[in-house]
Amino acid sequence: MKRKRYPKNFKEQLIQEAQEVGNTLSVARRHGVSPKTLYRWIQDCKHKAWEETAADAKKVTAYIPSPQEFRKMEKENNTLKKLLGEKDLEIAILRDLVKKTRPGFLTE
Repeated sequence: MKRKRYPKNFKEQLIQEAQEVGNTLSVARRHGVSPKTLYRWIQDCKHKAWEETAADAKKVTAYIPSPQEFRKMEKENNTLKKLLGEKDLEIAILRDLVKKTRPGFLTE
């Protein structure tokens, strides 16, 4: 079976139509193209758009909190660590209690 080739402008037209309509399957069937092929074209188009984007637009800036925000986050973090420690201790106590009341429970 010979592989069918489509012109670039036809591919772009189908990709644009599929994005506007929102139903890739119906667009592919209407134009007699395999839905898998159209999905692949759309994925390739997304990757090419990322490659063509300027390098400075791709840069991600880091968020640096102010000293007040940092102190607030530290306090919240310490509070959460204490809560976690208390829960771990509570679980350990309950496990010991279960071991004492029903020794074979955890091995069953």
